[in-house]
Amino acid sequence: MISKDGDKSTLKISEWAIIDRELKKANAPSIKKRDFSLIGEETYDQKAVLRSISIGREAVIGTLRTNNLFPIAPYADKIAETVMALYDSSDESPVELFFDDVDLLSVNEN
Repeated sequence: MISKDGDKSTLKISEWAIIDRELKKANAPSIKKRDFSLIGEETYDQKAVLRSISIGREAVIGTLRTNNLFPIAPYADKIAETVMALYDSSDESPVELFFDDVDLLSVNEN
C-alpha cells in the first residue's frame, strides 16, 4: 500500500504478506484482505521523494530502498513507477499494488 500524507509531508509504503501456510498456495483471486498481515512499513520525507522524482526512476528506487524495505528489481520498478504517478496526480487516494511471488517464480524458472 502506497499513500502520501500531504499534512505531514510524507510518503508511506506498507508491506503486507500472507503468512498463514495454508493460504500460501491459494489462488490470488480467492485471497481476501483479512488474509494479509502487516510485515513492514516505511515512511519517507516528501521533499526527498520529490527530489528523486526530478532525477528519474533509478533515483526514486534508490530513495525507496532501505534496510527495512528492499524489493527485488521488478517490484522496485513498479513501486517507483507508482510513486511517480501518485505525485503526478492530484488524487490523494492510497494505491494498492499486488505482487504474486508464485507467478514470479514460474517466470524465472522458464
